Amino acid sequence: MPTQTIVKSGGLIIAVVALLVGGFLVWRFKRHNFKGRRATRLASSLRDEKRKSDIILQAIDDGVLLIDDQKTIQLFNPAASTITGWSASDATGLDYHTVLKLVDAEGKPYSEDKDPLAKVFASHTPVRDNAANVLNKSGKPVSLSLNASPLLDGQQVTGAVAIFRDVSDERRDEQRRAEFISTASHEMRTPVAAIEGYLALALNENVSKVDSKARDFLNKAHSSTQHLGQLFQDLLTSAKAEDGRLTSHPLVMEMGSYLEQLTNDLRFGASKKGLSMEFVLGTPETAVIDASRDNAQTKVVRPLYYVNADPDRMREVLTNLFDNAVKYTDAGKVSVGLTGNDSVVQIYVRDTGSGIPSEDIPHLFQKFYRVDSSATRTIGGTGLGLFICRKIIELYSGRIWVESEVGRGSTFFINLPRLNTQQASEMQVKQAGAAPSIPSLTGA
Repeated sequence: MPTQTIVKSGGLIIAVVALLVGGFLVWRFKRHNFKGRRATRLASSLRDEKRKSDIILQAIDDGVLLIDDQKTIQLFNPAASTITGWSASDATGLDYHTVLKLVDAEGKPYSEDKDPLAKVFASHTPVRDNAANVLNKSGKPVSLSLNASPLLDGQQVTGAVAIFRDVSDERRDEQRRAEFISTASHEMRTPVAAIEGYLALALNENVSKVDSKARDFLNKAHSSTQHLGQLFQDLLTSAKAEDGRLTSHPLVMEMGSYLEQLTNDLRFGASKKGLSMEFVLGTPETAVIDASRDNAQTKVVRPLYYVNADPDRMREVLTNLFDNAVKYTDAGKVSVGLTGNDSVVQIYVRDTGSGIPSEDIPHLFQKFYRVDSSATRTIGGTGLGLFICRKIIELYSGRIWVESEVGRGSTFFINLPRLNTQQASEMQVKQAGAAPSIPSLTGA
């Protein structure tokens, strides 16, 4: 390499190094001189962030309440004051129970196991309650939608934040809609029932004579009228379920014998589609009743599973689950099962159908929700059946849910509180006003 090139290259490197060193020294000088001012700016920035937070808390329509680990109110924004009637100065420092007096729709105070803030401390997870009401300072109930979240320090809850909103107007509007649906459904059922009756008479060969083509038209009209009548019935039932007017006459039931009889009544629907059906008592390995056999017998001595529920309402729920299982199962079987422990009776309806996508499962028991698939569009339905099932099961302090996988079928579970033999006997006396007829069975 020529000497001039080496000299030029060396000079360039020296120049670059000099620039880097010079830049570093300048940076160090500026950093040293402005360190104090940077700290000042940081403190100012933090004060600005606090001011922004204060502005937001002052401006939003949602009430915000902050409590510490002693359940004492530490923060109470203006919207919380507007909703509850308590001023921030009066509320701060008080136990939150004094200010946030939560009650249910009937005006009964929330128990600790239902109170969202108490549940946050117990579960360490956020809790949402869309059906709460709070008694304001003057004792007037205000409808709330409330979200509570824990403040965590590692595994310890150091406090909680509740954000709540006045939804009184929304609930009144929903009540009006429910009343309209209820009234309209009730009024429309009468003419629909009359049309269905006249169509049935027209199809009766002993009453009228029609040719085959006209009979086909009448059969289609009769089927559509029945579907319309079921739609009105579902709308009426869902409206009653929402506003607490759903009638229920609970009785002590022994679910084993009840389900055995019900599956015998329902098995024709499965066989008509070429599906097999079974009633499973306990676990599938220990006790199976083949519902396709008239002389079905259990293979083991059956325990007694007592619950307190309305037999007609339970039939409505189980028939709905069974009909859905048959509708969405092209081949295989439908199983109705019963098991439990000392405190819970569990019923399940299992199918070998197409299954439910995981994204649809959280919404399945909502009103008017239907899985968007070619099967549901072909089969049809109101989207109210599972919503009504959930509302009925909740009447008896129960729970209903589904486990499913696409292509591998679905299982709908129902958990109900179990009565022991003594409880069942005592409740039957109260319900019937007669001597108990509950049989005693060791271990039941």
